[in-house]
Formats: sequence, C-alpha cells, structure tokens
Amino acid sequence: MSDRTGIFAGDDPFEIARRWLAEAEATEVNDPNAMALATSDTDGMPNVRIVLLKDIEPAAFVFYTNYESAKGVELQQSGAAALVLHWKSLRRQVRVRGFVEKEDGQVADSYYRSRSLQSRIGAWASRQSQPLASRSALMAQVAMNSARHGMQPSRPPFWGGFRISPVEMEFWADGAFRLHDRFRWRRIGSKTDWSVERLNP
Repeated sequence: MSDRTGIFAGDDPFEIARRWLAEAEATEVNDPNAMALATSDTDGMPNVRIVLLKDIEPAAFVFYTNYESAKGVELQQSGAAALVLHWKSLRRQVRVRGFVEKEDGQVADSYYRSRSLQSRIGAWASRQSQPLASRSALMAQVAMNSARHGMQPSRPPFWGGFRISPVEMEFWADGAFRLHDRFRWRRIGSKTDWSVERLNP
C-alpha cells in the first residue's frame, strides 16, 4: 500500500509493534509495556484489566499470570483474547485479537527465575482473584511460603505464560482534527498471509 510509510512502514506487523514499543520505552513515564487485556466468561460477559506484556515474539504476544485467576480461567475456557497497547506520549495504539495458548514450559521457567525473589514468593502466596480476609492474611501467606520454598523457589504449577497469536492487528496514530491514521492487518489463521487495509478514522 503506497501510503503506508513512516511509522507504519514494514511487511511484518510484529516488527512494527516492537519498533513502536521501543519508542515508547524512551517516552512513557511508567510501564510502556502495560496493556489492556480483554477476556470473556462463559456467559459472554467481558472483562478487561491492565497487565504487563513481557515479549513480542516473531508471531505472538506473551504475558504471565496465575492460571487460576479470573483472566487465566477465562483465557483457557475461551481460547481467545484481545489486547490494546496505548502510549499517550506517542499518541499511538496497537490493537490485537487472536487465539491463546499456554506457555507452560522452559520459557516460563526462565522468566520466573528472572523475577525478584519477592515476586517469585508472591506468586506462590497469592490466590489471585479469590476473596482475601485481610492484608495481614496475605503477608502471613508470604511468610509461610518464604519459609517453605527458600531462596530458590520453583515455578508454581498454577503460574505461567499465555501466548496470543493474532489474526487481527490494528496500528493507530493520532491525526490532526481527529483525522487519525489506522491500518488493519488481518489473516484467516495464525499461519496464513496478512492482508492490510487503511481504515477510516
């Protein structure tokens, strides 16, 4: 497409997303990798929350969580999700919709080991999304799990990654007078070629 130039240039949408994220890392004050993650429950009721993107792989977006949390359960039930990366400093966003699979192997082990000890213990201590009697009850769980797992805790079996393989990605940049630039990349499945089209603002 002749007018897909400048910040939109390129034949690989994942490379464009990585480039935009790298630019955001230089301009966003906090958490340039923060993304809104949308899921739905078995009744079709949507949920959305902010989580941290950990990697843009050659063909997927990866983040980590408790598999027994509300989002973890919904992701495993539906097998699909949507996300938005929005950078106010750049006035840009990336929207993604796709299919989900767990990352429950060596990649997840490696990332878990890279986290601070307190975060690793916290993953064991928190029954994410479940009711909690008090802050002191949580800290008691932290203390108990610190004593139980020591300085080298293994990755909990209920904690790991999710990989979102997109079938649709949209790149949006702010334009004067609300005449924004939008390009949508679409494909039938995760292994097929992309088609790209400009969208009205």
